[in-house]
Amino acid sequence: MTTPRTTPYAASAAAAAAAAADADRSRTHTWHSRPEPTPEILGMSGLEVLQACLKGVLPGASMMSTLGFRLTEAEEGLVVFEGDPGDHLLNPMGTVHGGFLATLLDSALGSAVMTRLPAGTTYTTVQLGVHMIRPVLAQTPTLRCEGRALHVGRTTATAEARVVGAEDGKLYAHGTTTCVVLRP
Repeated sequence: MTTPRTTPYAASAAAAAAAAADADRSRTHTWHSRPEPTPEILGMSGLEVLQACLKGVLPGASMMSTLGFRLTEAEEGLVVFEGDPGDHLLNPMGTVHGGFLATLLDSALGSAVMTRLPAGTTYTTVQLGVHMIRPVLAQTPTLRCEGRALHVGRTTATAEARVVGAEDGKLYAHGTTTCVVLRP
């Protein structure tokens, strides 16, 4: 039986990789509590609420800081979120967990519907369809998720969204939603 030969460089690189893999990591995020629903907030349309979040007047959803994504644009019928993958989101196979993409899509889909809702009207997701096209890795650059409202009716709404690489435009996932519209 022969013993494999290792060079000093290979041995030190392997040791460094093992040490990095064993290193404890931590991640801290901060969020602001959701404000009490004042008459001023209750008088805002969905689009006005999202635009107030963009301006920092209202806090964004705490889920965004938990997973590492942010609202970057909001106009009637359209929203854009950006998200940063990382090794804190990995599944046991070593790729970013599909729940990250599903949550990013659900946020964009629901928020696109929200931009078309009048004051005092809310929504909730009743169906979410997600199609993952390519794996997201810890080192994948920033992802951009654009959601568009397709139909916002009296009782239901639908929307579609796509997750693409912010730099290269490669498609990572796409999805659709049906929401129930909850009128006062």
